[in-house]
Amino acid sequence: MIHIWKNKDISPLLTLWLESTTFAHPFITEKYWRDSEKLVREVYLPAAQTWVWEAQGKPQGFISVMETQFVGALFVRPAAVRRGIGKALLDHVKQRFSALSLEVYQNNERAVHFYHAQGFRIEDSAWQDDTRYPTWIMNWQVDQMPSA
Repeated sequence: MIHIWKNKDISPLLTLWLESTTFAHPFITEKYWRDSEKLVREVYLPAAQTWVWEAQGKPQGFISVMETQFVGALFVRPAAVRRGIGKALLDHVKQRFSALSLEVYQNNERAVHFYHAQGFRIEDSAWQDDTRYPTWIMNWQVDQMPSA
């Protein structure tokens, strides 16, 4: 079900991204995300390796990793949340990289708890001028895996 995205048409990913990001960040206006779509389409997705989870030929989630081993995106369709898709995608990239980092909004507590449960640790904080909300910088290394 998980495979690398090789399709030049990224519109299905953009649709999933917009639906998921507005769902996950209700504290940020939808206008902000709509205004950011061009940057995601033209800069972030083309610069990343992206893996998708598909069901019936339709992406249900995706993860994008930049060259610096930065998880720039992990999104799951809201109707498919809590089905193990996000964990499966993250596990998939953990098998390919020995260290990963990401930035997550502090107000997105569900995501912060999810990443923590997956072995990511808060290393720093940042402030996003565009949204006016703080974020956590989280890191994972292969030797940081949570014990069972």
